[in-house]
This record gives sequence, structure tokens and C-alpha cells, in this order.
Amino acid sequence: MKPTNSAKARFDHLLTVISSERFLNKQGLGNEVPFFICPFDPGDAFAVAEDIQLLVKKLQNIGRVALQIDLYDLSISILEERGILSEILDIEADHKKSEIKELLQGVLDPASHLIPRIGKLIASTPHDVIFITGVGEVYPFIRSHNVLNNLQSTAKDRPTVMFFPGSYTHALATGASLELFGLLHDDKYYRAFNIMDYEV
Repeated sequence: MKPTNSAKARFDHLLTVISSERFLNKQGLGNEVPFFICPFDPGDAFAVAEDIQLLVKKLQNIGRVALQIDLYDLSISILEERGILSEILDIEADHKKSEIKELLQGVLDPASHLIPRIGKLIASTPHDVIFITGVGEVYPFIRSHNVLNNLQSTAKDRPTVMFFPGSYTHALATGASLELFGLLHDDKYYRAFNIMDYEV
């Protein structure tokens, strides 16, 4: 499938920005945490997933290492390690969605379980930048603003880019907000920068 002009422009911008010394050295952030949101149209999810893999390879070719952390894959891994994935699958049909949601939110709590695992990955894998993916796949069990809030103390040494299927908007009256799929208001998160606005 041939990429649209907007998709190509996004990819080119990401490659230019992420490979730059200014970005990797966290310049121009005013001492804020080096968190970036890359919003995209949810309808482009498959194309963006392919672009991320290509971006990882292109960065590798120029000696830049991206550590990709897929929240969905990580969640499945945690459930398997704790021996409850098959149990959840077995009881899912007989329980209310709200009960399954509550169970998963407890088991996959960012502060208690998710962030410590991410911290281990960060500590054990040399990298120049972190990519957070799988945001849409883990909703509503894991909320992106909770991940970012809890990640601030763990991922502050290298830039982190969260690929977000929706919009990230800034308004003087309401602050910054993440709207998943362009529909679901995912609470306010103020401390990330829109990577599409970052210039090198």
C-alpha cells in the first residue's frame, strides 16, 4: 500500500527529529521530562505499526537504538507470568465486563506491576530512545496518562515517544488532554510534548 503524503510527512518528520542530536540530548524542553506524544488517526493503526518497525530499522542503520515497549505484549507477559491469563479467559464469558476490567486493572496496575517491568527493560537494554506502543489495545485496562504519570521517575534519562491513536490537544482554558480514538477523553496530561511540533 502506497503511503499517503501525510503518512510520509509524519514518518520523515519522526526520522529527522528522533535521529537528531538536539532531540536525543533533550534540548529545548525547559527542564521538563522528555516525554513526547505522536498522535495519529486510529484508522492508520496498521500503517503506523509498519512505520514504527521501519523507523526502528532506519535508526539502527545510523547507530541509534530504539527500545520498543508494546503495552499489550507486556500485559500478556505479566498475566502469563502470574499464571492468570488462562483463568481470565475461562471466566470472561460468565462475568460482567466491569468485573473483568476491575480485575485486569488491579493485576496490571501501572505503579505496582507495569512500570517496574518497564524499568527492568530500560535498565537491561542499551537504547537512545524509548517507543511506547499498544496504547489502544490495552484500553480501558491501562490508561495512557497513568502510564506517563508513573513513568516519569523511571524514564527520564532518554526521550520517550508514546504512539497515541487519537489526538493530543492543548488549550489555554482546559490544558492538555489525550483523546483516545478521537472519542474517549483520557484525562489530562500536561507534561508531554507533541512530537509533530518539535523542530530541529
